[in-house]
Amino acid sequence: MSDTIPLQHPPATALVTGAHGFLAGFIIAALRRRGWRVIRAVRSRPRCADERHCDFVHHDVIDWAALLDGVDAVVNVAGILRETRGQRFAAIHHSGPLALANACVEHGVRDFVQISALGNPADGEFIASKHRFDSALSALPLRAVVLRPSIVYAPDGSYGGTSLLRALAAMPIAVPLPGAGAWAIQPLCTDDLGTLVAAALQGEQRGVFDVGCAEAMSLRDYLLQWRKWLRISGTRTLSTPIWAVNLGVAIGERVAAGPMGQTMWRMLKRGNVCAPDAHARLLSAFGTAPRALATVLAEHPSQVQDRWQAQLYLLAPVLRIAAVLLCLLSAWAGLATPAVQIEALAAESLLAEVQPVAWARFAGAVDLVMALWLGSGWRLRWAVASTLLLVLCYTLVFGVLLPAQWLDPLGGLAKNLLLLPALAVLWVLSDRR
Repeated sequence: MSDTIPLQHPPATALVTGAHGFLAGFIIAALRRRGWRVIRAVRSRPRCADERHCDFVHHDVIDWAALLDGVDAVVNVAGILRETRGQRFAAIHHSGPLALANACVEHGVRDFVQISALGNPADGEFIASKHRFDSALSALPLRAVVLRPSIVYAPDGSYGGTSLLRALAAMPIAVPLPGAGAWAIQPLCTDDLGTLVAAALQGEQRGVFDVGCAEAMSLRDYLLQWRKWLRISGTRTLSTPIWAVNLGVAIGERVAAGPMGQTMWRMLKRGNVCAPDAHARLLSAFGTAPRALATVLAEHPSQVQDRWQAQLYLLAPVLRIAAVLLCLLSAWAGLATPAVQIEALAAESLLAEVQPVAWARFAGAVDLVMALWLGSGWRLRWAVASTLLLVLCYTLVFGVLLPAQWLDPLGGLAKNLLLLPALAVLWVLSDRR
């Protein structure tokens, strides 16, 4: 993909919304390489001079004049894959960006690039809400460019659905495929999307553009190319029944967890492909278009860290479930073990003098709280860290006061020597952004 877009003289300023997101980081980097000054619009409190507060959920109270002060162009990358109680598609994909676009008209910001999504609005509100804004934006007196990418990947990172696909490609023995894996996609690299955004800001193009590589490929071919890139041997695939995938996606949607939601699953089954002339339109309008997956991967050799990320991705929820079960079993032991048995265990030790039954019941209650906290997913890294600290305390206290537990035939306290680093690994893997 061409990387010869001229620099801005003097540097122009672009406001990028959703700046803490996966795609926005690559777009910001592409703009900066081409001489743009970038202001990052973020929902959280600004932490540095190049950040400004912009929360589409509460767009009615945003000071648009302050947000757009000194801004020459806007790139909207804000988006969510799944709704929560505080974040709705209507606000983040439609009414909030529309308020921003209207503010651009009012304050003289002429250029607006919207990162939308390729798909059919019938597949879900994720797509429908974005496309409603696309239509509203096109009707405003702005030079608006709407880019609708297919699956977007990065050789040097992944997030959400792309992380899941890389994890499937890295599975041992065989690559699991939903059905036969024949659904068509036109994936594109984040760097290529960033280059297109830069070209869109520096030209006179207008309109809606589907964005993807030149030729559609099957999901099976996509996964096998990633497997080869990760340097994992074998091309065997394992067909997974559609009903099983449907059930897993439905459960994930119900509990608001997992990288694959109902909308993404419908989009994949329908085939996420561009219009037949999409690639030619991009070349004609921007002078550049996304490269083929094989070309991109050939230019970015994989490292062992890439395999670690891919192979650890699905282990993180397994570790978390194991931690929840551990806390539940520990809670049951502390709350349900008969007092006589607890007193017998503590006999002839220092614990016998400090009301061992009361401490066992208290510890069981704490373990139950930890299990519920880990299961909820709220502030997960804090929950994992607290669990690790709790297990460390148990290990030290019982290791000193009940030293015989170190030599328990079934492992006893010795198992904690493995459990503690496992929880430390889970703490690392719990950082998903």
